Amino acid sequence: MTAPIINGKQISEEIRKDLREEVERLAKQGFKPGLAVVLVGEDPASQVYVRNKEKACHELGYYSEVHRLSAETSQEELLALVDKLNRQSNIHGILVQLPLPKHIDEKAVIDAISAEKDVDGFHPVNVGNLMIGDDSLLPCTPAGVIELIKRTGVEISGKHAVVIGRSNIVGKPVSLLLQRENATVTMCHSRTANMKELTQLADILVVAIGRANFVDASYVKPGAVVIDVGMNRLENGKLAGDVDFDSVKEVSGPITPVPGGVGPMTITMLMQNTLIAAKRLQGLA
Repeated sequence: MTAPIINGKQISEEIRKDLREEVERLAKQGFKPGLAVVLVGEDPASQVYVRNKEKACHELGYYSEVHRLSAETSQEELLALVDKLNRQSNIHGILVQLPLPKHIDEKAVIDAISAEKDVDGFHPVNVGNLMIGDDSLLPCTPAGVIELIKRTGVEISGKHAVVIGRSNIVGKPVSLLLQRENATVTMCHSRTANMKELTQLADILVVAIGRANFVDASYVKPGAVVIDVGMNRLENGKLAGDVDFDSVKEVSGPITPVPGGVGPMTITMLMQNTLIAAKRLQGLA
């Protein structure tokens, strides 16, 4: 029996509809959430992401600023812009598109963003709050993963979740969010000796390892929820996830496709974070 497909695009649209309605209510009070995105250099993938974020702002009624800087921009110039945006009252969320050119220290830039405006959820204060379970702005992709699992109707609490990948952007934070939902979490990575034995025990399997079609049906417990965070470009130009979708969907429970699964959720959760940040900064939360 083929598994039900988790339609990230549809779920994303449902969340955006709610966001749009709330923004319209705030607009009647003369208030609009504002997002500033900073792009340094001309990385093609980054340019696409930034355009999509700008488009989402316009569609939802947010105020949007996009700062496109040359690849030769110095670290000091970038930090000066971040400082300006930190102090700008109509900007409630700041996102500096990664990766940055090699001569710029990414950590220094992330640390410079006000924690209250860190809508990527990468600032050490937000990471620390996530770790200890305090309220914080959550990393967008991991937050989207949790939302997708919840929308399947599967109860996370009490389940065994296995996360493949330990990156600071996805693997680590998604494991913390799963623990926050009272799952028992196992983290696997490139040095895990018995990975297949562990993944076969997972009620929920989140894969973010960056290797196309790495997880096939032999890794998956029958009926498990499978969330594929991977986004890999194949030689033929097509996108593939970290999960071999065609084989896994024959044994799994609800599963995300690539594209159309986790991807659409990331920018939607960014928009949600910006609205949360805006309401807090305005004293409306």
